[in-house]
Amino acid sequence: MSSPQQAIAAFVCLLGIPALVGCGAGAAGVGSSKASAKASAVPAVAAVASPAVPGARGGVREVADPQEANSFPVPASVHHKAAKTPAKAGEALVAAGAPSDAEVRRELNQMRAVERTAQKAQAQELIPVAGGESVGGNGTITPPPGIPAVVAKVIAGGNAIADFPYVFGGGHGSFVDNAYDCSGSVSYALAAGGLLSAPETSGELAQWGAPGPGQWITIYANAGHTFMDVAGMWFDTAGRSGPYASRWLVATPPLEGYAVRHPQGL
Repeated sequence: MSSPQQAIAAFVCLLGIPALVGCGAGAAGVGSSKASAKASAVPAVAAVASPAVPGARGGVREVADPQEANSFPVPASVHHKAAKTPAKAGEALVAAGAPSDAEVRRELNQMRAVERTAQKAQAQELIPVAGGESVGGNGTITPPPGIPAVVAKVIAGGNAIADFPYVFGGGHGSFVDNAYDCSGSVSYALAAGGLLSAPETSGELAQWGAPGPGQWITIYANAGHTFMDVAGMWFDTAGRSGPYASRWLVATPPLEGYAVRHPQGL
């Protein structure tokens, strides 16, 4: 083959290189890691022949989640209640009108009682369920005092789907679903805080927001899997104690091989 022909052939080959994206899809982003996590290459993840995640932009093919076996996947035909919209899950109740002094004193006494109950519940939650790392109790966590409202709403969103089953691709066609995969779960919780308007794949979350850990929310993502730290609590589909156990975990997942991102300002 002549030199001009070789040059043309090389140019055609370059045009044919495909791009894959994750859990669902997307090339893994490169981000900094926390001090405890050593930088390492993202392990290769094999593409599967299944169709694109419903709602994933660009019609890209799915990438298998390497943590799927640890997420207790159930058949896509699972019959589970559908979640509320993220906005409904994260909305806060606001009392109208100015209270009297007597009402303030009564509310303070009620608040102290609620705080004591919450502290007892939190202590119970932080005991992992046998067989995994899921929190106990009813699988939800109590937002710690003093956190920004948006972070409390993200926690409320996580609580709303904490015990939903895992189905690969769940939560991507719509936020309202009866099962969620890793990125569908993270997307739902972030949307409850008003941080997302559409579900993201794990590969997209690896490039979302700002690089590095956040003060309140830190997202770990690569082409195949994603999870996050919200106000010191881990939200992850892998590592749970069973198919209907909580996504809130008491143990730190392995952090190597993930891009580290956070929402702007958080």
